[in-house]
Amino acid sequence: MTRFITKQHQKRILLIEPPFYRLYESGYALVKYPLSLACLAFAVREYTDWDVRVFNADFAPVSAPFDITWMTGGGYDRYMENLENPSFGIWSAIRSVLSAYRPSVIGISVKSSSLTAACRIASIAKNIDPSSIIVVGGPHPSATGAEMLKNSDIDICVAGEGETTLVELLQAIEAGGSLDGIDGLFFRNGTEYRCTPPRALSAILDVPGFPFQYAQETLIGCEDYPSAAFSYIFATRGCPHHCFFCGSREIWGRKPRFRSPEHVAAEITFLRHMGVTSFHFDDDTFGVTSDYLQRLCHTLQRLCPGIVWSCEIHVRLVNDTHIRLMKKAGCRMIQLGIESGNNGILKNIRKGFVIGEALAACRLIVRHGIRLHTFFMAGFPWETETTLSDTRMVMEAIECEKIIYSLFTPYPGTEAFRLCQVEGLISERYSPALFGHQSPRNCFCLHLTPERFRAISRDMEALVVKKNHAGRHAAAPDPL
Repeated sequence: MTRFITKQHQKRILLIEPPFYRLYESGYALVKYPLSLACLAFAVREYTDWDVRVFNADFAPVSAPFDITWMTGGGYDRYMENLENPSFGIWSAIRSVLSAYRPSVIGISVKSSSLTAACRIASIAKNIDPSSIIVVGGPHPSATGAEMLKNSDIDICVAGEGETTLVELLQAIEAGGSLDGIDGLFFRNGTEYRCTPPRALSAILDVPGFPFQYAQETLIGCEDYPSAAFSYIFATRGCPHHCFFCGSREIWGRKPRFRSPEHVAAEITFLRHMGVTSFHFDDDTFGVTSDYLQRLCHTLQRLCPGIVWSCEIHVRLVNDTHIRLMKKAGCRMIQLGIESGNNGILKNIRKGFVIGEALAACRLIVRHGIRLHTFFMAGFPWETETTLSDTRMVMEAIECEKIIYSLFTPYPGTEAFRLCQVEGLISERYSPALFGHQSPRNCFCLHLTPERFRAISRDMEALVVKKNHAGRHAAAPDPL
């Protein structure tokens, strides 16, 4: 594949996080170094001689927390306007970065909600340099595969875990060799789509070094990021749960893989030397098993005394022993994915608990003096006015500092998407960019009209904004 031959002075790769939050409001942004891109940049630095840069196009130096009302406050309309406006500021910034750095390879991280933005970036890159190689990876390409190649600006799709795949891909590009021997790829060869075997999941997570190790050298605008932007950690990969709507298993699989607690503690120590004072475990569910949770907490207590951290945990792992131990190890905030207040819906989406267990878990966390955030989602296919009323009553009654409220969204390649297709809830013109977790266009309910569902969901949004406003003013100063 001679068109992939790259000259020595052109061995530059730019990894990009597309804009999403920035399209809603000025000052609303993703104030973090995306952990997935940090892992990829680390692998490129460690195992190749390519120069690598990361541009988080969803970051803004100043970002203050505020309430955006997606249904009624115009946030969605601004998002659509800025998404389609080629003169909007972030698109100009992306052009400037590409023109200044002149990468021969551009890697774009793609979630379903950022698909349109990612495709716009690919188009911008090809307009600047038609010979550049556009590689996409992340949740959406992992779920849809060769579908991404229908966009003529996209050359290669990486599916699943990307670190080893990207390293091998860059080596092949440099050598002008075939891509057929690299697992985990979809690519275009002339008019033909080629697919290689799936990449085996990495069995060893305790690799030397840490994702943010090269942040100052690789992250564009690193000096503008607060220390909290580097506070995110993975202790595990893979979630054993099987939630109906989740696409995480498309990348990480369902079999959990664990870092040693000592390796996690070493990363925290490294980040503390960078000036990070609090941490968030980005795992799908903290601890995963009782044994690992306890070993990790004991190790953090022993090797990282005085740290402060937060996490998301499954309801079934919440018990007095675990919460007491987590608090001793520094846990100050927990997120719980409750999703629905109706047991029938909870069964259908396979959450693995009933609402009584979830409420008991909430009370236990609050009783131990740990701040609590809860996730709720409205609009599952089986919803009725009764099920949504049950969810609203739980949201109204629950004692927590913050509710994160979403609308059910079936993402392409997932089980939820396939069911909605079968039920006729998704048209052939479905565009992921139009349907996100806060999109007023969402309605994938079998038993409710779009008008009625949107009226109910607007009412629920108003409740959430009111409760979160009260919770924010009642809470103690935020240490995280």
